[in-house]
Amino acid sequence: MSTSPTSRGLLPLAATLLTATIALYMTLVAFGNITDFGTNQQFVRHVLAMDTTFKDEDLMWRAITSETLQDAAYIAIIAWETVAAFVLIAGSWLWARHDQRRARQLSTYGLLMVMLLFGAGFIGIGGEWFSMWQSKSWNGLDAATRVFLFSGVVLIVNQLPAPRTETSST
Repeated sequence: MSTSPTSRGLLPLAATLLTATIALYMTLVAFGNITDFGTNQQFVRHVLAMDTTFKDEDLMWRAITSETLQDAAYIAIIAWETVAAFVLIAGSWLWARHDQRRARQLSTYGLLMVMLLFGAGFIGIGGEWFSMWQSKSWNGLDAATRVFLFSGVVLIVNQLPAPRTETSST
């Protein structure tokens, strides 16, 4: 049986490269938030405080104005991003080593972490619960949607069965 990259199929290569792309993105996001803490700290504070929304009395009770709680949420986001990055790096490494079963499993965990953060966290909680969609200056829904959708595509690619290679009898 041949073990060339072509005989293994291009699907594992695609899964490797796409997973590595999300791993790189999450690594850069986490690194940026750690080394330039204040930039996105302000973003999180404004979203949670709801200070740039329509100020609807029926919604403003949801606002979190405690800077301690806002910063705790931001630190939790950074921790989640960091763990997701490491999981995806490990998944990418396993894909590159042709350990498809473990690569698929670890990559799935990492991609689901990203999708939960950007889907449930930023789109659901930030966008709807804290009405981020109402803000002209602190609205990250477009970026969150892009990352959520790209991660979903990569998750689908990761779940596709690899083509079986033909063996020759002699």
